[in-house]
Amino acid sequence: MKVSVIGAGAWGTALAVVSARGGSNVILWSYDGEYKHFDGVEMPENITVTKDMSDMRDSDAWLIVTPASFFRETVRKAHDFYNGQPIIICTKGAESSTGAFTSEMLHDELPECKNFGVLSGPQFAAEVASGIPTGSTLAGNESAVSVGKKVLNQLYIEESDDVIGAEICGMGKNAVALICGYNSIACRGENDRALLFTRAWNEVVDLGLASGAKTRTFLQLCGIGDLFLSATSATSRNYSGGAAIAQGNPPAGTVEGLFAIAGLISRARALSVPTPVLCEMRDKMGL
Repeated sequence: MKVSVIGAGAWGTALAVVSARGGSNVILWSYDGEYKHFDGVEMPENITVTKDMSDMRDSDAWLIVTPASFFRETVRKAHDFYNGQPIIICTKGAESSTGAFTSEMLHDELPECKNFGVLSGPQFAAEVASGIPTGSTLAGNESAVSVGKKVLNQLYIEESDDVIGAEICGMGKNAVALICGYNSIACRGENDRALLFTRAWNEVVDLGLASGAKTRTFLQLCGIGDLFLSATSATSRNYSGGAAIAQGNPPAGTVEGLFAIAGLISRARALSVPTPVLCEMRDKMGL
């Protein structure tokens, strides 16, 4: 297969490496022609890095891996080169200005795409690039899931048809991991941390169920799996970002949780779902 990976940050580059190892010929699109270099990982020869989106036109599938803040803009630019390929959304989070999920932005900017899925699970990019085992939930229609499993055959893939659930899990774990990092410094004790962690995640689940998500999705890799990884490790940018805020320092790099909390609260208000912990933590962190 010929696969285009759109976005060459850490996660995009890691997925390009995984796809190439699985036998696909990969076009890795980068806005500046650069990509993430991982220590000890050689780029497979069947990866071509490009700045020209026209190189993606004849691919069999697209994996979109840009940060949520650039997702809409990137899809809009790619529109003219879309040729009906299945699309796997690999970005977690939502648009900060509107709260729109990535699937909603995809529909806005590429309405002709009906064949798509959402990949979400517990993955640190460097470990994935190094070949350390991991897995993901792939939520979407049957055709998109089938293609995604072929492209990402080096990963353990858990199938789902609950797109909204997978997206809320991805957005929710970003917010809760940020909260957990903050509370690793600011909380009065371990009991308090556990209390706030559980209540915050319950609010995410309540919002998901009110949005039509399935309960089981929150127990899968995109849910509890990703939450466990992101909310318990200083390697997580959201966790370390929250800890930095508690110490009075600016977070480093792209921290999706900064935007996720506001987006979750906005959606919850629209559906009359109470989110007292998310609101309290947003205010404490000055977001």
